[in-house]
Amino acid sequence: MPGLETLLPATVAVAHCRGDELPDGDLGLYPGEEAAVSRAVPTRRREFVVARACARQALRRLGAPAGAIGKGPGGEPQWPADVVGSITHCTGYTAAAVGWQAELSTLGIDAEPNEPLPAGVLGLTASAAEIAQVDSLAAADPKVQWGRLLFCAKEALYKAWYPVQHRRLGFEDVDVKLGRDGWFSCRLLAPTVDVGPFARCQGRWALDDRVLLAAVALTGCG
Repeated sequence: MPGLETLLPATVAVAHCRGDELPDGDLGLYPGEEAAVSRAVPTRRREFVVARACARQALRRLGAPAGAIGKGPGGEPQWPADVVGSITHCTGYTAAAVGWQAELSTLGIDAEPNEPLPAGVLGLTASAAEIAQVDSLAAADPKVQWGRLLFCAKEALYKAWYPVQHRRLGFEDVDVKLGRDGWFSCRLLAPTVDVGPFARCQGRWALDDRVLLAAVALTGCG
């Protein structure tokens, strides 16, 4: 099955776990991380702990310092200097991906269950043209939940966008075209700032067992 590592450049280090599986390494929280989940319910706290453990495993594989990974103002992970990365988790799956900033300006990953979106969500996160695209793709290949994949692709783009632009990007601000070949393209609509390679960029997706994966990795954002 195509894993997350197949969607990213070979220089990116990836760590993931499934179900009750736990990543190798320290499952404790580092100083500075506890505050992020001090009031979290147990399930949310466990998600955070496992995600940070995956992130540290990926950092070690990259050869980078694997210490505390705090949260920025937008909830984004705060990586060591010279490192870019992204974290994702959904029911039964957690992953992190990191790379050197000298080789990659930004990256974003997202994972979603290959299940229909909750009622009403597609209409809130997709344009009429995107919904028509989803319907057409679903008729051709019903094993993929294309509405959920569209959501997943936009989430991956946002995770790559925010650490560079430091401002919100709404679902309505980007048009995504999904390809059955494992690629998708993103076009920003009426950008109000210089968005560089974000104006038109590509990402990759895969169905890995019962999990939809999407990744965006860009250079030249600085």
